[in-house]
Amino acid sequence: MRAYCDLHIHSCLSPCSDEMMTPNNIARMALLKGLDAIAVTDHNSAKNLPALEIACGRAGILLLPGLELNTSEEVHLLAYFPTVKQALDFSEEIHPLLPPIPNRPDLFGEQLVMDGDDEVIAREDVLLIGALSRTLGELAERIGALGGAAVPAHVNRGSNGLLNALGFLPPDLPVAAVEVWRALPCPDLGGLMKLHSSDAHRLEDILEREIPFDIPELSVRALFDFIKKGNLHDHTL
Repeated sequence: MRAYCDLHIHSCLSPCSDEMMTPNNIARMALLKGLDAIAVTDHNSAKNLPALEIACGRAGILLLPGLELNTSEEVHLLAYFPTVKQALDFSEEIHPLLPPIPNRPDLFGEQLVMDGDDEVIAREDVLLIGALSRTLGELAERIGALGGAAVPAHVNRGSNGLLNALGFLPPDLPVAAVEVWRALPCPDLGGLMKLHSSDAHRLEDILEREIPFDIPELSVRALFDFIKKGNLHDHTL
């Protein structure tokens, strides 16, 4: 079947995201835009995924659990998991790797943890956009060891993109797909599957029903396996 997805969205837990990016607002906007599945990938944390699982269940939207990591090289790396629990466990594992810098909401924005009814239940005190004390390769290896799928984010973008930060794609990096920006040129990356998502920090930036993924069924496992295994198709058109 053809599933229309946006696999890189930020909730109000990410300090750079609009506070209107609540779990239910995201799920409803995805439904309004005709999407079948989304992934919410907050910076270095999965704490809003339980609420998003509830909100997406109500809206009839498939939720692929994920996070967006900031590696020690300042490269952004998406981490997808088959279950919310796996994502939460990994989130707890990497939290001590963040620099001990307190968040300043007046400077960086709030970091809101919400429940399934969009009520604030906590505020994350440590600044989530800091660089973890682990390399790109170390984090990608760990994601794979825990049963997840690593996807370098917006690799051809200047800010926090792999190609800008490193100048090349490490040949031994354990990934089957990369995320690219359609508006920018991207070199050949050795046959890796190319994905396009919105990196939305505002509701209006969530993708429309424009990029189909060919998966056997609409399920988290089918979508996860599609990313984990990769193929030679370009899913940015």
